[in-house]
Amino acid sequence: MDSALSLKDILTLEKMAKTLRFLCADMVQEANSGHPGVAMGLADVAVVLSQHVRLNPKNPEWLGRDRLIFSGGHASALVYALLHLWGFDVSLEDLKAFRKLHSVTPGHPEFKHTPGVEVTTGPLGQGFANAVGLAMAGKLAQNMLGDAFKHKVYCLCGDGDLQEGISYESASLAGHLGLDDLIVLYDSNAITIEGDTNLAFSENVRLRFEAQGWAVLACDGHDFLDIDKTLNTAKSSDKPTLIIAHTTIGKGALELEGSAKTHGAPLGAEVIGRAKEALKWPSEAFYIPEEVKLHFSLQKGEALESLWAQGLSVEVQEQIAHLQAKDFSQVAYPTFELGQKCATRASNGAILNALSQAYLGFVGGSADLAPSNNTRLKAEGDFLKGQWGRNLHFGIREHAMGAICNGLANYGLFVPFCATFFVFSDYLAPALRLSALMQNQVYYIFTHDSIGVGEDGATHQPIEQLSHLRAIPNFEVYRPMDAHENVLCWQVALKRAKSAAFVLSRQDLEVASTASLEQVQRGGYVLYKSSKEPQISLLSSGSEVLPCLKAAHLLEAEGVGVQVVSVPCFDLLLQQELEYLNTLLVGRVLAVEASRGLEWFKFADEVFGMQSFGKSGRGADLFKHFGFTPENIANKAKALL
Repeated sequence: MDSALSLKDILTLEKMAKTLRFLCADMVQEANSGHPGVAMGLADVAVVLSQHVRLNPKNPEWLGRDRLIFSGGHASALVYALLHLWGFDVSLEDLKAFRKLHSVTPGHPEFKHTPGVEVTTGPLGQGFANAVGLAMAGKLAQNMLGDAFKHKVYCLCGDGDLQEGISYESASLAGHLGLDDLIVLYDSNAITIEGDTNLAFSENVRLRFEAQGWAVLACDGHDFLDIDKTLNTAKSSDKPTLIIAHTTIGKGALELEGSAKTHGAPLGAEVIGRAKEALKWPSEAFYIPEEVKLHFSLQKGEALESLWAQGLSVEVQEQIAHLQAKDFSQVAYPTFELGQKCATRASNGAILNALSQAYLGFVGGSADLAPSNNTRLKAEGDFLKGQWGRNLHFGIREHAMGAICNGLANYGLFVPFCATFFVFSDYLAPALRLSALMQNQVYYIFTHDSIGVGEDGATHQPIEQLSHLRAIPNFEVYRPMDAHENVLCWQVALKRAKSAAFVLSRQDLEVASTASLEQVQRGGYVLYKSSKEPQISLLSSGSEVLPCLKAAHLLEAEGVGVQVVSVPCFDLLLQQELEYLNTLLVGRVLAVEASRGLEWFKFADEVFGMQSFGKSGRGADLFKHFGFTPENIANKAKALL
């Protein structure tokens, strides 16, 4: 909508807003659960935005579409009501099943679950950072494929999103990069669950975003003319734009209007009934006038996509096909010789570069640690304002980095990776969890994986992080014992095409594995077996496998039958059939890992792991101090016999 609104337009928008407002209130009432206030407060903004956003409900994955993110996922009633009215495959019956088991309208929006939902939102601030990732993806696409991918990324957020630290991180990066296709509509209703925001929030949001390089506009969130004018101004901005929409939570809910009581509970049938009567609206629940359906409908989306597709050259179509295929079958992987010493972070750097040469949609970077993480793509340029190369620089913003990569992945043309020290994976935990929940494809590179970090001390030595990541459903953690196993882990992970972490050593590790792809894709395999029937099995991962191998030789010299099992992916091992597991878990079982390792009790009679945090000192000295030596491992094994 690029021209001034007429009186007829305004009257139409008023009717659309009433429909949307009461549809959301009815959904929450029917479910007896949900958040009506924000949906009712944003209804006026949403109906004007409906006139601007470019979507095709018949093809929710149209690559040329605008992206629309609801960072405040608790406003899901508004999301689903809009999707239904716009013409997406979300029926009125689906709206009536809001928040019910097996419905396509769950309590918070879920990617790949509901047509038209771009990202899984719920934890506040994540959607904001996802939107930054989608805007970055748009710039990558423009750089590779041209202006056909010059579309907008709209994000609706609230006070809660802007109070979360992740919004600071991601907004800072967006402003620095000048992501001018990003428009954030801030629902500024000054209410959170506990009451007025002045209980804990009084900063000048305008000055904050201007300081971060954003254009900042403001509008009355209930004035259609003002909203429309502000959106048109934002669409022509040369910076990312924040629109502060001043709204009233629970707009139209009579005595509850403006109250925190409308935030997270149904309004009640009596209040809804009186509110409808006051606005001369039919009392019928889920009422949608036929003419309103027509005004909401995004039928023009098919024509927009058709026109967009006609403008793509054959060359661009071929490039799109390459990016969408996410095909890593032609990678020329590096090779490593037995006995060669190489840190798995170093071998990983060589692997990343090989992947980037085979697939042009492989993009990523580090939280200011690329030289240590070995993540630079050597043949590629930097992602900077106006350049948009494939080497991303997140700055020291781990939390935003993970969420941004989720946005990049959900764009549809890229496979992103990001990196930091393993101990700082804690900063990414919410994004890691959402990666798994969304079933997208993001690779998290975590180096400096154990007490082997050494002199930096306990603050930098991960202890509990492996157990945490292994506990995440639908998320795979690879901790290779050496460079050869690392190559195989990548081949397995890429074939499985889901989010995964690679946990890698700082210190050099001797190549001792001759494993096959078939062995590694089972998660664990017998690396070494003595001629005598094993009385004990040593299970381990990463840098602790080689000491176990040396311990096995010591045990064998004393006449003890032993086998060593390398477990590069604990998650995959859990999925193996009992018959195969019985070939690994022979005799007494000792698991050895320089981490907390409590999950190993699934398979082991005893776990030799870390019982404390680490210490400052040389990595080799720490392994000796904490007992991760062949001699001590052999003694612990004998104690089980």
